[in-house]
Amino acid sequence: MKIYTLTRKQVLPITLEQAWPFFSTPTNLEQITPAFLRFHITSVVPDEIYPGLIITYRIAAVAGIPMTWVTEIKQVIRLHQFVDEQRIGPFRFWHHLHRFNEVEGGVEMEDIVHYAMPWGCLGHLVHALFIRARLQAIFDFRREYLEANLH
Repeated sequence: MKIYTLTRKQVLPITLEQAWPFFSTPTNLEQITPAFLRFHITSVVPDEIYPGLIITYRIAAVAGIPMTWVTEIKQVIRLHQFVDEQRIGPFRFWHHLHRFNEVEGGVEMEDIVHYAMPWGCLGHLVHALFIRARLQAIFDFRREYLEANLH
């Protein structure tokens, strides 16, 4: 099984105390997800994440076909980082670390996603032809949204 890694960093001109409430509120994920995914949270979620929280979504991840994606918040270090892992969804494996560090001029937000494709060799081909670019587009949208709206 090949594990792929996507890493993104972005400095936001805000404090940790301003960043954390936005990123730790599950419903804000809908705002920072591009419309082409038709992303919608389907479970009842609290105002702030906690370890063990299960969140269910509907998402059109592959060829516009709606599917269920279930994630679990595995770790939370308030103001500094949290981890979500896929339980049910389009990937064979998905581990997403969200890290926040104070830096000069604001907060550096870092996303580190480790993921694996299903379907063996076919999955590697689908990744090369479609998934890598799709994930980059999702995180590009997120970067642009945050630059325009969090200050």
